[in-house]
Amino acid sequence: MAAPRLTTRALRLPTSKLLRPALTTATPRAAPTLTQKRHLTGPYGYHQSKALTFSSFGEPIDVLSLHTHSISPTLPSGSVLVRTLAAPVNPADVNTIQGTYGSKPPFTTLLGTAQPSAVPGNEACFEVLSVGQGVKGLEKGDWVIPAKTGFGTFRTHALVEEAEGKLMRVEREGLTPVQVATVSVNPCSAYRMLKDYVDLVGLSMRWYREGKDVSGGAWFLQNGANSGVGRAAVQFGRLWGLRSINVVRERETPEETEELKEELTGLGANVVLTEQEFLDRSFRDRLGELTKGGKEPLLLGMNCVGGKSASAVVKALSPKGCMVTYGGMSRQSFPFPTGPQIFKRLRFEGFWLSEWGKENPEGKKKMIEDILNLMREGKFKESPVQEVEWNWETEEKTLKEAVQGTLGGFRSGKGVFVFGET
Repeated sequence: MAAPRLTTRALRLPTSKLLRPALTTATPRAAPTLTQKRHLTGPYGYHQSKALTFSSFGEPIDVLSLHTHSISPTLPSGSVLVRTLAAPVNPADVNTIQGTYGSKPPFTTLLGTAQPSAVPGNEACFEVLSVGQGVKGLEKGDWVIPAKTGFGTFRTHALVEEAEGKLMRVEREGLTPVQVATVSVNPCSAYRMLKDYVDLVGLSMRWYREGKDVSGGAWFLQNGANSGVGRAAVQFGRLWGLRSINVVRERETPEETEELKEELTGLGANVVLTEQEFLDRSFRDRLGELTKGGKEPLLLGMNCVGGKSASAVVKALSPKGCMVTYGGMSRQSFPFPTGPQIFKRLRFEGFWLSEWGKENPEGKKKMIEDILNLMREGKFKESPVQEVEWNWETEEKTLKEAVQGTLGGFRSGKGVFVFGET
């Protein structure tokens, strides 16, 4: 049973009193269904909630702790109470905990923590449990996602003030919580980078209008092609008539590497190379064959690795090409080469989705709707995930290890907290 809807006679409490440490041992309610799982309550109908928090920067395994608190059933006007259905763990979330990300979260005691703390996590799919008076665009049962980054999604429930400005309603029909939870970072990053820096679609159309002897759409190149962004870029490229050259790390065995190549080819990749093949001198000849000696130029390179791989992207670009950097997973520096900037007239850009979203809120909403529609139609496939079940009894150690493991080694998929009986 969800918390009662606020009425005109409901008592209004200051924000600092709405969230407080748990008052009593939780007791189960009715058996869960997909949209109505067990909700835990203490005295006076307070909702019991748990959140991963940190009060200092460091490795997730060292600084995260599982904090229990209660949320008042009396909601301020304009607020909603939501329950988390799914929340992915992105590399940026780990970097935020480590203190190395481009923005730092505010540390507060609103959840009743002993020290000022923050809740990590940027993406999630929430279900609205109850709405406060004055909320017009949301209602109980709606699925919503954070409208902006820095929400703090690693929690079972959240009280969201000024909710209609902080949450984006999603039409849930034909979608799963995991699909909705993972739409707003990786797919959106690929979508924007393919559209905003070089007009590849326009270039392809111009080739065909002018009757040029071309064998396909415009080319783009990316390293880290097995990442969530990389897989999304492959699929958007296929849908938009583009061709892609995709670089991946070698797997532990040749058979596993070949399996990965076949998987990306199945998504729409035209060429898949290992880092070793990409860095080998023979790639220059192969690139010449693919681009017909530059007649079908390679004008966009997407870099999330850095180091030698980024340098190879620069060498591969055709004159007047653009390299967009959105990550540095190798943690290796990349010096901007003077020669290519001058003689090939290359451009070097950095992409940060968080800032783009702040500047283009309506554009972000339309983009997400477009991607979700592609998912409904079966034209876009979300990246593989490793589901980590989060129930009320789930131990802190399990959750901390799931976050810590995000940046480690080869993984079969992105870690996603999937919430059960909470």
